[in-house]
Amino acid sequence: MPLWIPVTIFAAFMQNLRFLLQRHLKVTTLSTGGATWARFLYSAPLVAVIVGVYATVSEQALPLPDGRFWAFVVSGGMAQMLATMCVVALFAHRNFAVGITLKKTEVILTALIGLVVLGEAVSPPIVAAIAVGFIGVLLLSDPPKTDVVLSWRARVFNVASGYGLASGVLFGISAVGYRGASLSLPDGDVFLRAAFTLAAATAVQTVTLGAWLAWRERGEIAKVLASWRVSGLVGLTSMLGSLGWFTAFTLQTAAYVKALGQIELVFTFLFSVFWLRERSSSKEIGGIVLIVASIGLIFLGSF
Repeated sequence: MPLWIPVTIFAAFMQNLRFLLQRHLKVTTLSTGGATWARFLYSAPLVAVIVGVYATVSEQALPLPDGRFWAFVVSGGMAQMLATMCVVALFAHRNFAVGITLKKTEVILTALIGLVVLGEAVSPPIVAAIAVGFIGVLLLSDPPKTDVVLSWRARVFNVASGYGLASGVLFGISAVGYRGASLSLPDGDVFLRAAFTLAAATAVQTVTLGAWLAWRERGEIAKVLASWRVSGLVGLTSMLGSLGWFTAFTLQTAAYVKALGQIELVFTFLFSVFWLRERSSSKEIGGIVLIVASIGLIFLGSF
C-alpha cells in the first residue's frame, strides 16, 4: 500500500477530531475567529519544535525557502485560515455531520485548481469518485425542512451551502498551495519538507489572525488563552492532522489526497450519531452513503 494512503486516513481522523473540538469552543466559549486562532496558536510552537528536533536527529540542514515557496505558503495559509472560519461559522446553521460534508466540495475544486496551477491531472477512476462524492454533497446542500415554503433559490443558495462552497474553494487553494510550497523546497526528505512548510504556514497564520483579533475582537485573545485546556487539544490534533496532510501532499497529487480524505465523513458520521447524539435525515444519510461509496473508487484508482 502506498504510504500516502494510511497517512491521509490518519490526517482525516485527526482533522475530524479537531473540528469537533473547535465546534465545542464555538458553541460554548469563543467566536468564530477565536476558535480558528486557537488551532494555530497552540500548534505553531509544537510544529517548530518537531522541525528542529527532526532536523537534528536526522542530521539534515533546514531547507532554504525562496520567493516561490513563500508565495505558495502565504496564499495557502490565508486560504486555509479563511476556510476554517467558514466551517466553524457553518456549524451554527447545520449539524456537525452535514457541516463537515458540505466542506467536501473542496475535493472537486482541488482537482480543478491543481490542474490549473500545477498542471496535475487525475485518472478516470478518481474523476468518477469525485463525481459520486459531489452528488452526495448536492444532496446534503438542501436546508432542513420547515413549515415555511421556500423558493428554489432559497433552497439552493442558502447560508449553509454558501459557507460550505466557500470553504471548499479555499481549502482547495490551500491544498494546492501547500503542495506547491513543499515541492519547491530544494533540500530535505519528505517529512522535513512537509513539517517545514507546515511550520512556516502556522507561523504566518498565528501572527495574521492574532493581529486581526487584537484589532477587531478585543478580549477574544484572552478568552483563547483562558480556554487552554480545550484549545490546547485543538492545537495538538491540528498539528498531528496537518503533519499528515502536508506529508501526503508531498507524496501525492493534492486531488488524490483530498479525494481519499473523504473518509473523514465516516468518522464524522460516527461522532455525530454516537457522541453528539445528532440526527440526520434520510436524504442526508443518502448523501453521506454516496460519498463513502466514492472512497472505494479512490482505492481502485490508486493501485
